[in-house]
Amino acid sequence: MLPTGTFVLGGAASGKSEWAENFVLSSGLKVAYLATGRAEDDETRFRVDAHKARRDDRWMTIEEPLDLADPLATLAPDMPVLVDCATMWLSNQMMADADIAVATENLLEALRSCPAPWVIVSNEVGHGIVPDNKLARRFREAQGRLNIALAREADLAVMVVAGLPQVLKGTLP
Repeated sequence: MLPTGTFVLGGAASGKSEWAENFVLSSGLKVAYLATGRAEDDETRFRVDAHKARRDDRWMTIEEPLDLADPLATLAPDMPVLVDCATMWLSNQMMADADIAVATENLLEALRSCPAPWVIVSNEVGHGIVPDNKLARRFREAQGRLNIALAREADLAVMVVAGLPQVLKGTLP
């Protein structure tokens, strides 16, 4: 039985997405995969293709880079959803010049209202150096605030380091 809300955090290439995929599949149910990334260059296409290759017929993929409320609202209670990832979603919001505070509150409300158990993946960006440009610093701050809000909203928060889950909040089922 999955918690109502799970937040999975980790650094780049930490294994967080693969861990989250296995975690949500442990429910034994068909799972929705809500993909927020946009494959606009070869490197990103390669990463997206690697993620897709791990998914089989147990997954229903929904691609939505900006507005997660509608797809989250339409899920059946017995179809857990994996949102991968909050970092790409935030980047998309920033590139669209969205009001980040409003977009974040809309996302949190959509998660609260989601009829299905949700798992959302995000990058920890606060362990590195201070970025040398204003946009990168703004993104790092916004990502940190988003991660705090998602962790607060979740029943279970897990940080994945080197593929290993470290529980920050709650208990693994």
